Amino acid sequence: MSDAAGRITGISGWVVRARATVPLALREVVLVGNERLIGEVIALDRTEATIQVYEETEGVAPGDPLFATGEPLAIELGPGLLGGIFDGVQRPLRSLANAEGDFIGRGAQMPSLDREKLWNFNPEAELGCEVHEGDILGRVLETPALVHPIVVPPGTSGTIEWIAAAGPRRIADAVARLDDGRELTMLQKWRARVRRPVRELLVPDAPLITGQRVLDTFFPLARGGTAAMPGGFGTGKTVTQHQLCRWAAADVIIFVGCGERGNEITQLIDELPRLVDPRTKRLLAERSILIANTSNMPVSAREASLFTGVTIGEYYRDLGYDVLLLADSISRWAEALREISGRLGEMPAEEGYPPYLSSALAAFFERAGSVVTLSGRHGSLTIIAAISPPAGDLTEPVTRHASRFVRTFWTLDRQLAAARVFPAVSTRSSYSEVPTGVSCWWSENVSAQWAPTRDEALKFLEEASLIEETARLVGVDSLPERERYLLRLAGAFQEGFLQQDAYDANDACCAPARQMALLETFMRVRSEGLAQIANGAAVSTDFAALQRMKTESPS
Repeated sequence: MSDAAGRITGISGWVVRARATVPLALREVVLVGNERLIGEVIALDRTEATIQVYEETEGVAPGDPLFATGEPLAIELGPGLLGGIFDGVQRPLRSLANAEGDFIGRGAQMPSLDREKLWNFNPEAELGCEVHEGDILGRVLETPALVHPIVVPPGTSGTIEWIAAAGPRRIADAVARLDDGRELTMLQKWRARVRRPVRELLVPDAPLITGQRVLDTFFPLARGGTAAMPGGFGTGKTVTQHQLCRWAAADVIIFVGCGERGNEITQLIDELPRLVDPRTKRLLAERSILIANTSNMPVSAREASLFTGVTIGEYYRDLGYDVLLLADSISRWAEALREISGRLGEMPAEEGYPPYLSSALAAFFERAGSVVTLSGRHGSLTIIAAISPPAGDLTEPVTRHASRFVRTFWTLDRQLAAARVFPAVSTRSSYSEVPTGVSCWWSENVSAQWAPTRDEALKFLEEASLIEETARLVGVDSLPERERYLLRLAGAFQEGFLQQDAYDANDACCAPARQMALLETFMRVRSEGLAQIANGAAVSTDFAALQRMKTESPS
């Protein structure tokens, strides 16, 4: 790689054109200029290569050299990912900051995973046994919260003729050798834009419990499913995703900050190491990974960040874990696609986005799933993507195309957020195509009345919303007693069920059984109140007591 593979002929922002003197491959990683900035070949025309550069290109000039690596953009996988903070192309930001200070220089390179750290390897495979892709060779304790199986890489099989004894090993040290001479280490690499193979895709049979009543009860998300969360500025997308990080029933959390404001990512980096995981009572960082690509970073790295995150998610899924990936937000990612497309001179489609926006979104969302891994284990990767539609317009292209590939849609409402109702999820414009397996899970594990009670509550909220619109025109006092009662009960339901207090120990996370008990209580009170009105009796509902139930200690 010491000899130049070509010379730069043109520069347009993060898009660079070069004349190659050696054969290059599409999607090959190259190093641009004398500072050797990381780039990726995205188009080839004979000897002319078009490259998207993952760093600022200021100072790069025509005639500067281009260096080939002969490798595609690949993600390093193995122990050491948990607790890590990486940029969009998996450069370790904390390690780079320790080496270079607060301002990381262009072209700075460092292995994604620490090559010198020792891991206590405990072998499980035996000499002479035949192993296939996905089989476990041994285990290491990656963090106190998670044991990391060391598995045979995809596409590899053979008979073990040597395996390391129990003890400390570096990630690149051999831990086993096959009969054909191949040595296996704890480190794997996988192409970021290629799905990892599985034995079987499963139909989702259980919900991802988030502890948030409005999500779990009304708009459940299947474990291994996909959800979109559109909302304008100030509607609480980041707040909701932080709650999901803490309370969702997942083994590994991956948060992709894709094009968000630098102060938000900085706050997250500052707070994450101190957050206590309610599941393990230890630090949340011990089972979480942060991919940070802020709005002032090059757009090319932003475009790659989603695929970096989902590749890491697939890896932990293949180890047999339930993984949750949160992307905030895919609107900023789509804007990166639009800018790169514009610099390439491609024909724009609606609102300037490239015509392949839909297929690019599909390539991301379709990597979610509940699977049987190559070795027969069960794992899942659930994707929740925030969307930032301009002015809250849900008909804009990113929101509209994303809705084609997700089965759960959590629309955040600005008015609810302004009223301090969090999660600010609209019950009128949100939906969930509840899979049969999820409905069966609720019926078998919580209550056989979950589906009819949920439907009854949604109809009640729809009716109350229509009554509220009428009240704005004629006034509440002009409404019949039945409508006034439903309107008051809906207010109590919003505060006592839909709204959750993240700082209350009893209300921050609500178990499914408690969710169902609260919902049944509200629906029973509704039926009793309407019966009293129909019989001409005075309504005896204690609305204040209903609102207090959510914070009372479970009996």
